[in-house]
Amino acid sequence: MPRPRPLTPPSPRARQTTAADQRGSREADRAIKNGVSREADRATIEQRFAAVMEEFAAGGAWPGAVALSGGGDSVGLLHLIVRWAKKTKKTAPLALVVDHGLRPEAAREARGVVKAAQAMGLEAVLLRWHAPSTSGVEAAARQARYRLMGEALAKKKLTTLYVGHTEDDQAETFLLRLARGSGLDGLSAMRALAPWPVPGFAHLTVARPLLGFRREELRGWLTARKLNWLEDPMNADPRFARVKIRALAPALAEAGLSSGRIALAARHMAAAREALELVTAAVLERAVRPTPQDCPQPGLLLDPAALAAAPRELSLRALAALLQLVSGTSYRPRFAALERLHGQLVAGHFRGATLSGCAFRPAPANERLFGPATLKLTPEKRRWKGSV
Repeated sequence: MPRPRPLTPPSPRARQTTAADQRGSREADRAIKNGVSREADRATIEQRFAAVMEEFAAGGAWPGAVALSGGGDSVGLLHLIVRWAKKTKKTAPLALVVDHGLRPEAAREARGVVKAAQAMGLEAVLLRWHAPSTSGVEAAARQARYRLMGEALAKKKLTTLYVGHTEDDQAETFLLRLARGSGLDGLSAMRALAPWPVPGFAHLTVARPLLGFRREELRGWLTARKLNWLEDPMNADPRFARVKIRALAPALAEAGLSSGRIALAARHMAAAREALELVTAAVLERAVRPTPQDCPQPGLLLDPAALAAAPRELSLRALAALLQLVSGTSYRPRFAALERLHGQLVAGHFRGATLSGCAFRPAPANERLFGPATLKLTPEKRRWKGSV
């Protein structure tokens, strides 16, 4: 039987990308880092933004849509993108507005945001979500928002959604995850170009061109041009963890922990994460193969000895990547569960286990490419979601 080609599943929290995707992401990250300037001149903001957008466009991330909430960050993003598109003769963006229904006035405000975008000569789409009366509404709203916008992008045959995450959001996310005890991946900076955050939209990308810009300077730019935005009262609601973190910003800055410093730490973490992802890919090249093409149940074949031979952190990362590939999920399983499965796999005499919708079993005799200990990984349901 001919030996199948090696398989390199996507690294944790990342989708499988082409060389052009990777190059575009690196260029966009570099442009955003170069854009972290403290000059207050308003023209400089547009110049810096244009430099970032040229990098995104060169990587194939245009045309695209803008996630428009009506808040200062998204309104600033929309106006900057429209000016850049007109100046460079690019296609105008699509505006996507989501009515979460979380406040009585939300529907009226969403309609107003749509009309404002249309007054700029843009196509605007209003998407509605009916919030359940349960706890965890913040996380549920985020999931619903990306699902609705993903469906809208697919319908319009677009692949990139531009969001207004700023340097301040980068710093707040770092602190939120630090409070939860996150490791390297959680503390790493948000990517300039990132995979879609909910499953089912592997072909879509989230673009963040404002990561090198402060919230304050964006609002100053809007104010100077007499451009209005909405202030969502939920952004001042102390029930939300992000609001609590935001309230600490002045005291942290006074102590030397400004949003810029915190965002810089997150970028250092991201550089370390990228290095680990490269080494993890090398582990997967040694330890994993797809099943033969004539196999009645496709899946992945795993050499547990190669997994065990790698340093523990790399071995755990490789296992998480396999689970993500087969299950089609965007996130790694909980660490405690991942650690237990890893211990079983490398201990020997493994009989089988399931995690994250994936099943590990000893491979059939005719598929033991790595010898008698070869394991086979398949979805629990008989549907293959990965790509081999």
